[in-house]
Amino acid sequence: MAVARVTEIIASSTKGFEDAIQEGMRRANQTLRGITGLHVVSLKAAVENGKISEYRAQMNITFILED
Repeated sequence: MAVARVTEIIASSTKGFEDAIQEGMRRANQTLRGITGLHVVSLKAAVENGKISEYRAQMNITFILED
């Protein structure tokens, strides 16, 4: 029997939403072991002078707890 935990993270990128998601996953993978899933909760952007300056992805990361 496995027990999983879900943790929420927010990642950002100046390149795009896809890059923000990839960066969030890369960083989570450095700290969490046993990641089994990722759910993008929301996508947002910061705007400066009428242009997108930063893309943000809010994600839930699911991982299995170790014994």
